[in-house]
Amino acid sequence: MRISATALRRIRRVGLWSAVVAVVVAMAASGFALWSVRHPFPTTDGELRLAVLTAPVTVLRDGNGIPQIYAENEDDLFRAQGYVHAQDRFWEMDLRRHITAGRLAEMFGPDQVETDVFVRTLGWREAARAEWDRLSPDARRRLLSYAAGVNAWIEANGGRDAHRGKALQYSVLAVLSPGYRVEPWDPVDSVAWLKAMAWDLVGNLWQEINRAAVVLEGRSRTQAEELYPAYPSEAHQPIVPMEPAAGPEAEPRRSTPVGGLSPDDLEQARDGLETVRRAAASLPEPVRPGGPGTGSNSWVVAGARTASGAPILVNDPHLAPSLPGVWYQLGLHCDCGYRVAGFSFAGMPGVVIGHNERIAWGLTNLPTDVTDLYLERLDGDRYAVGDQWRPLAVREERISVAGESARTVRIRHTRHGPLLSDAFGQLRDIGAKPPLGPDGAPAETAQPAPGGGYAVALAWTALEPGRSVEALFAVNQARNWADFRAATALFDSPAQNFVYADVDGNIGYQAAGSVPVRGAGDGRWMSPGWDPAYDWTGRLPFAELPHLFNPEGGVIVTANQAVTAPDSRRWLTADWSYGYRSDRIGDLLAESAGRRLDLADMERMLTDDRNGLAPELVPALLAVPAERLGGGPSAGRDLLRDWDFRQPADCADGGAGCRSSAAAAFFNATWRHLLAGVFDELPEHEPPLGDDRWFVVVARLLDQPDASWWDRQETGQVERRDDMLAAAMRAAHEELTAAQGDEPDGWRWGRAHTLTPRDQSFGVSGVGAVEWLFNHDPVPVSGGTDAVNATAWNAADGYEVTELPSMRMAVDLADLNAARWVQVTGNSGHAYHPHHTDQLDVWRTGRMLRWYWLRADIEAAAEDTLTLRP
Repeated sequence: MRISATALRRIRRVGLWSAVVAVVVAMAASGFALWSVRHPFPTTDGELRLAVLTAPVTVLRDGNGIPQIYAENEDDLFRAQGYVHAQDRFWEMDLRRHITAGRLAEMFGPDQVETDVFVRTLGWREAARAEWDRLSPDARRRLLSYAAGVNAWIEANGGRDAHRGKALQYSVLAVLSPGYRVEPWDPVDSVAWLKAMAWDLVGNLWQEINRAAVVLEGRSRTQAEELYPAYPSEAHQPIVPMEPAAGPEAEPRRSTPVGGLSPDDLEQARDGLETVRRAAASLPEPVRPGGPGTGSNSWVVAGARTASGAPILVNDPHLAPSLPGVWYQLGLHCDCGYRVAGFSFAGMPGVVIGHNERIAWGLTNLPTDVTDLYLERLDGDRYAVGDQWRPLAVREERISVAGESARTVRIRHTRHGPLLSDAFGQLRDIGAKPPLGPDGAPAETAQPAPGGGYAVALAWTALEPGRSVEALFAVNQARNWADFRAATALFDSPAQNFVYADVDGNIGYQAAGSVPVRGAGDGRWMSPGWDPAYDWTGRLPFAELPHLFNPEGGVIVTANQAVTAPDSRRWLTADWSYGYRSDRIGDLLAESAGRRLDLADMERMLTDDRNGLAPELVPALLAVPAERLGGGPSAGRDLLRDWDFRQPADCADGGAGCRSSAAAAFFNATWRHLLAGVFDELPEHEPPLGDDRWFVVVARLLDQPDASWWDRQETGQVERRDDMLAAAMRAAHEELTAAQGDEPDGWRWGRAHTLTPRDQSFGVSGVGAVEWLFNHDPVPVSGGTDAVNATAWNAADGYEVTELPSMRMAVDLADLNAARWVQVTGNSGHAYHPHHTDQLDVWRTGRMLRWYWLRADIEAAAEDTLTLRP
């Protein structure tokens, strides 16, 4: 029997992973393990020579390894930041740049070819290169200085040899890819990461795909719209209650809400949509499109309502968990006047969120519709535009593969953007069934993707060159509201809500990002690419993007809810988060009316774990007749009587917390089983995930006890609302009894709802011994999907945390030295380093760290002092 090339590859991969496991076991059983783990740890005390510097730089690190960098000039400041980032996070930086360039296969082998093809098709690296050409000389100089600092660290730690003193992960990589060599850091590597973040935070692309999928499975567009209800503006207030007046010359820019594809056209899109969905799901966790819970909270309170008399600004971006976390805390202090502290991305200079001596700012995702899918008619390498045919733009790219021959892929574009559905053709040809050369190895060139019929193209604002990196530098240096708005005007993608406060007592809000203006269509449904009426006609001018400055009431809250009322003159999207978090934050602030707020109040609000759906669903659950449940489930349901709707992990606050935790366990299990039962007819790959869109869908169905959605498929009988509510409670009781015992009072939400910090690369390898080496044990967490403490979970898979507050910060502009901050894991990216996960328990239990600003206090708190000399 002849073994296929695919099988041979699999055998080789199994052999490689066996070798990796053998290395791990050998390390664990010998003194070599301790050396391998500690050898890459950075030098953080004493002196080091850095030839790229022009003057000494001091790096002070506190007890959590958070550095404050002091330099005499700006170039040295960014050189030192690059060096320090690399000290703690180079593996993460190296991994990220390979992700964004579509070059994972050269590190990890053929299993990553599919991911590389999709990323190359998206063209993140190409867009970043084009963006570099648009940046100002000052921005380029800062990026070049940062790259020089990273490269100084590379040269001081083994040079291009990946396996000499850089990180424990490279010891494992040495088995998978023994020839791997580290390349110098390129400034474009820094720019490209914002493209990956823009993809993670992309607007309504997935709703657009899912709406079409529901119709393709046999439901009507009306039924699909029921699953994507309009934003309930009557119940949940937008960010900007009354828009600033548009000038008389400003015409309404709201797009026409029309879906242009006929049912036959939509059927032609079926395979292309499935391609996009599958390809996106193949991406690594750091850049996989965000699921339920992706968003953020921020709010700012004017000094008239604070104890200090100055504004307080609060922020906690919600992202997928990772180890290390996405943020790196630091301070940058220069005699030249560049002074800023906050949260940075390892691999990028400057600070993304934080404060300088005059202003503080925060970010939440602005889920504007910045993407559209177009169904294109093809004839070979031509595509239809009206009654004409135009040539596709075609380029070829070479993908290096560790241990195997390189692949060459063709990437095709229409005027709208890349043909994402081509990626599937490429994946099929070079992945599952690679063409073979004379020696049985994969050939250098894959077969071209199928050329005829239909394809799906992506239009996305982030693929156009912008100046977001430059905008962040400008925000770092802003001194007032005018400077801040001028800086955010440069910001293109990902679209963001910026909140603002300054030492003069002002507060503000600015929507920022490149927002398309459409001709026909409103972006909610796939458009016919051959009809120019559906093309984008321009971008919303920055002057027309919503903003607020010192609003009446002295409070601004952004939590991904609608920015403006539905009749806005500026069409941003129809697919917002539905306002449960923003309303809860507003309620908490309103409850404090009559007393002055301080940072301790903000800490408590950040970890508020109240379930926003419970007040609507619990009365319906309690109204189900007991005879429909039976004794056991009725005992479980009794937990919901007098429940305060809180979701603590355990009994941390005593007896009341125990009962709340038990009730939260039963309620969330009931919610999960209710979604699975009621919406069983949805496509298998698009199950209800349980985010706040489903809160609205189910809340509306509660008033329609005979709605067709309640009826289960293939049961031979017609179910109604109470049938499904009872079935969900019975299933929840059975699940919790099996998992946590038959005493409902002993159930705990945190036993089901856990967070497992996983290494971004080998921690998701699927190989137990390797994952054991790099991952943290699961920890119980409070909160839940679309609570303020938004520890989201996917109802289709279980209760493990899938999105979370990736950091928390609170800044009182009266005393920057009293600010608070925390991130989910720790500043170090080195496994087993003391600062790898030292903030996890602080974050998990709702506490925060002191964030000093004054040098005297920073020096007093410093546990390590490193001097970098030329």
